[in-house]
Amino acid sequence: MTQIKKSLPYIIAVVGAFIAAGIFIAAIQYNPFEAYKTLITTSFRTPNGFIQTLMKWVPLTLTALAFTVPLSSGKYNIGAEGQFLAGAIGATTVGILLADLPPALLIPLVIIAGIITGALWGLISAWLLYQFNINEILSTVLLNFISFQLVDYVATGPWRDPSAGAPTTIAIGQNGYLPMLIKNPPLSIGVILMILVAIGIYFYTNKTTSGYELVATGANPRAAKVHGIDTRKMFLLSMVIGAAAAGLAGAMEVSGVQHRLIEGIHSNFATLGLIIGLISRGKNQAVPFVAFFIAVLEVGASAMQRTMMIPSQVVLIVEALIVIFILLSDLIKRRQK
Repeated sequence: MTQIKKSLPYIIAVVGAFIAAGIFIAAIQYNPFEAYKTLITTSFRTPNGFIQTLMKWVPLTLTALAFTVPLSSGKYNIGAEGQFLAGAIGATTVGILLADLPPALLIPLVIIAGIITGALWGLISAWLLYQFNINEILSTVLLNFISFQLVDYVATGPWRDPSAGAPTTIAIGQNGYLPMLIKNPPLSIGVILMILVAIGIYFYTNKTTSGYELVATGANPRAAKVHGIDTRKMFLLSMVIGAAAAGLAGAMEVSGVQHRLIEGIHSNFATLGLIIGLISRGKNQAVPFVAFFIAVLEVGASAMQRTMMIPSQVVLIVEALIVIFILLSDLIKRRQK
């Protein structure tokens, strides 16, 4: 009963967001009931719809964790986009250069390369914060722009695919492709890896001493420092863990979906990851569930646009309203105390 009472404001916030967006949909002369039916049910009507939802669920969860893990220590990682791309570049580099290795070696190396390059990209901001106290929001955002240029350089360099109509590399070695859980429609084991990572992060932040220190740092840095916790190291550690999750997302997009580096491979995953992190209120354990809900909305948005000609941006309005309503509910609760 207590848990239901705690969840009620957020349920009301979600319902309120859908009502407000429904009024907007009606105002632009579309049927909101048909729109929401398409939005919610597309992911579950066909196997292909459900597989597409799972494929979006993987990077959305990981990029959201890239935001919520640093948030646990009180820091804001706005650089998941750049860290995702760094991971994709690292995975592509290893997948092309070591293409002749057997799958048992190449697949782990491709994934590890993505994790390491993503973590190193996050380490830049973490080190600037640790060494010079440079605001992590500024540094992570600026590094995103550098990553865009790096992708363009790699995708149009010696590894470019001359037959592609956009900046794209040649494919990584087939031995670096993630194994498939389902072949038609295709779904790789990336979804299992993501679930294991999400569980691992939950246990780390909630069940270990180091994780407790990280969360305590975010809750009250001054008190944590008084009790002997090196808060600066916790800031650095949380940024690196979050960046590694984003790098893993980039590696799995290369190894499990695209099999090459493509300009725009990051899609809108990082932006949605930020929204998911805010809706989850920074709770790592809530991220996979909220990410699945957002994945359902994203797949439904594409169907809604195809079948009803409703702009897919309507879903962004719904997601933004959910964030606003949740923030308002938090504000109201604080004022009532």
